[in-house]
Amino acid sequence: MSLLSMQGLTIDFGDQRVVSNMSLTLEKGHMLALVGESGSGKSLTALSILDLLPDNAVWRADTLTLEEQDLLALDSRQKRALRGGRIGMIFQEPLTALNPLHTVEKQISESLFVHQGMSRKRARDRCLELLRQVELPATDDMLGRYPHQLSGGQRQRVMIAMALANDPQILIADEPTTALDVTVQETILTLIKRLQKELDLAILLISHDLGVVSRYADDIIVMHHGKAVETGTTDQVLNQPQADYTRHLLESEPHGAMPPLADNSPSLLEASDIAVAFKGKRQRLFAPVPVLQAVDHISLTIRRGETLGIVGESDSGKSTLALAMLRLIPSQGHILMDDTDLRALNRRQMRGWRNRLQVVFQDPFGSLNPRMTVGQIIAEGLAVHAPQLSRDAREERVSRMLDEVGLPEAARHRYPHEFSGGQRQRIAIARALILEPELLVLDEPTSALDRSVQFQILELLKSLQKKHDLSYLFISHDLKVIRSICHRVMVMKDGKVVEQGDTRDIFEKPSQDYTHRLMAAAFAR
Repeated sequence: MSLLSMQGLTIDFGDQRVVSNMSLTLEKGHMLALVGESGSGKSLTALSILDLLPDNAVWRADTLTLEEQDLLALDSRQKRALRGGRIGMIFQEPLTALNPLHTVEKQISESLFVHQGMSRKRARDRCLELLRQVELPATDDMLGRYPHQLSGGQRQRVMIAMALANDPQILIADEPTTALDVTVQETILTLIKRLQKELDLAILLISHDLGVVSRYADDIIVMHHGKAVETGTTDQVLNQPQADYTRHLLESEPHGAMPPLADNSPSLLEASDIAVAFKGKRQRLFAPVPVLQAVDHISLTIRRGETLGIVGESDSGKSTLALAMLRLIPSQGHILMDDTDLRALNRRQMRGWRNRLQVVFQDPFGSLNPRMTVGQIIAEGLAVHAPQLSRDAREERVSRMLDEVGLPEAARHRYPHEFSGGQRQRIAIARALILEPELLVLDEPTSALDRSVQFQILELLKSLQKKHDLSYLFISHDLKVIRSICHRVMVMKDGKVVEQGDTRDIFEKPSQDYTHRLMAAAFAR
């Protein structure tokens, strides 16, 4: 007999139906994965189980039962007892879900007070027990920390501890590893799987990453436009897909490799002995100010038409190195381009080189001015670097750029919020390319995108590189993406280069233990 059963779920926002006739069954001790792209209805389906949908959502279900209990018949008090009681939830972004003003102890204890009426002493003992359970230090120091004092993986573990506090029967995990490095993803998912076995939990895992799902889920439901298009065991769905959409998702996983560059490809940029240090926080009044060496004397070369990938976990120094190369933060060392040391140029002199060095940031929505139209955003750089162009010439360039990145001409009159994540990233690429740069720095350009959208952006970048002979400095923690687009790879850890070389050599014959661990976390099946 199933633990949780939902039949005939329908969710509407006004006249728009976002989930249609959705059904699922969750068995005790099993992990069921809801898979699909953004907007497919995965999270809405999960939230409906706890009646946590937005106020403007209208939803109904034919049946919704937990064991013998009809969840549709519960009153408000009973629903509150269900949430965090028999059903726990791990939200997608822990930094947003956790209260920034509360300590770890207070965050976990809150549900113990509400659901069990525990005394403070018993709640504190239970908090320490939960910290041990999720493999965090069971110390007073950890209990007293605030969310901003924790790493991404630690915050996610606190979220898991909160979800487990009242010994739930079901755990809903909504994209629990989306923003985490591959090694942290591995540890969090391994932890969830271990807890599932130890506590005999039923887990509803929401994910768009088929690699994650293939390693941890027992069964899969593939969702598309609010409907279940395929259901079955993980092995059946991934190895014998029946639906065209499932096959599309599988084919969208980054694959292939870049052809080798010609041996005589000239050097575009050479950096030597690049170092970046930041001042830390003084621990005592008269103590020396600690110094963090974010980038520790790194040298690299980028050839014309080449993509150099930089990989590593958070705080490894990847983005800091890129910002130093762009002269956007102070650094030491030498950056040579056309026999000119960019490090020796002042701000005014450097402005003349900006059109040759452009950047596409991780979050396109955050980097695009919401008050400007797409046409204005793309053309903005021309006012500084090509003031001699007439208005008609600028408009013609914008039209050409929109066409090159696969956006319609009508997009120029719309605003960033009217576009999807993938479309916004295309706008950011067009804004950079309109200045005809030679080197494009891409800082996690696909990390916030679904796999199929990632695939489209990667294919676009490859075609643009071939057409314009562009060089890329590509920063990512996603090794599958790096393998598919980079000619060479540099692995970073704690501000240092662990190893570097041709992509094929690094992926097939890594020489360092750290690189082995990254590969194992990214490609284990």
